[in-house]
Amino acid sequence: MSPTFDGASSPADIEGSPLHAAFQQPLIRGLFLPIQNGGWSISTLPRGTDWRFDYNARLTKQAEALGFDLVFGLAQWLGKNGHGGEMKYREQSLDAFIATSALAAITERILLISTVHALYGPWHPLHLAKFGATLDHISNGRWGINLVTGHVSTEWAMFGQPMIEHDERYARAAEFVGVLDTLWRSDANLTIRTPRWQLDDAFVSPRPRYRRPVLVNATGSDAGIDYAVRHSDLVFITSPAGADFDDAIGALPAHTAKIREGAARVERRVRTLINPTIVCRPTEREAYAYRDAIVAHADEGALDGFVAQGSRSDAKAWSKHKREQRILGGNLHLIGSPEQIVDKLLALKRAGCDGVQLTFFDFEPDLAYFGEAVLPLLVEAGLRRDFAGSNSPHTTT
Repeated sequence: MSPTFDGASSPADIEGSPLHAAFQQPLIRGLFLPIQNGGWSISTLPRGTDWRFDYNARLTKQAEALGFDLVFGLAQWLGKNGHGGEMKYREQSLDAFIATSALAAITERILLISTVHALYGPWHPLHLAKFGATLDHISNGRWGINLVTGHVSTEWAMFGQPMIEHDERYARAAEFVGVLDTLWRSDANLTIRTPRWQLDDAFVSPRPRYRRPVLVNATGSDAGIDYAVRHSDLVFITSPAGADFDDAIGALPAHTAKIREGAARVERRVRTLINPTIVCRPTEREAYAYRDAIVAHADEGALDGFVAQGSRSDAKAWSKHKREQRILGGNLHLIGSPEQIVDKLLALKRAGCDGVQLTFFDFEPDLAYFGEAVLPLLVEAGLRRDFAGSNSPHTTT
């Protein structure tokens, strides 16, 4: 048989599923974990942000207590010294698949999204289908996969593979996820034939609790959007105009509309997430002073290395991001007082963003301040229906 992807069958459609609960929120709220040294900011300004598992476990429990809907981490393949500089930026990193999955044992409600480069090396869809079914069981339906295709030539070279052409990568990803979905939906032995995969009497158990795990894709190109609206529940987008907020807010409505229209053509509804870096202090002046201090401590060597990697990438989503915007990091920058941050999140919602995947410079205290000063205002603004997390694993208030 040929594999098929049941685009009409999503965990979001099942009342009681964690994804269904997240989709009921006016603005989905996620945390992008700093599982690599330096997090998202190429700055040597002192901070506590740490790539180690214990730190990220504390952040995840902190986010869950604050009612966040999901967490996930970055997947990357870098050599010794990472991007270089004094920091050796991102030399130390945890594997996103293993680290995020391990959080299932210490959480109860929050969705856990693992990023996997499914086209690198020896990944077989039967392996990932079994791993995913197991993680779905352990997490009570809270696990999902951010399936990415790899856009950096040096990463492909690490696996001894030539880099596959951009659009062809998405064709192969569709084939891969079609096999996954077919295995997850079946309660029988399957013989599957595709151009790259031949499975005889393949079977996966246990059956996922809500039809299948959550599917995510990060993209910005036409081919990537076409893949994402057909095969994902959440589409992780970047600003097509760079990280400046005013530039981004002007460009995002057309970008998000394109994704919604693409999903409508295939009779699906997806949600978009964007990754703002939040710099929030009691006043605008204090927030910009904090931002200026971060930028003043830029690690120029690491910044050079990070920007150079971009020349080895064919990703479409980051083409308008400027060198200096990489210091603070993130898809776009939200800087200001709590009230100003809420106004900017409202503007993102009006621009078609269904959710945010937040990053911070000094994660633990900055997330705590966000919870204390911003979250109550989000409820008042109608962007959230809850403030703190519920004791029930699948309930929002």
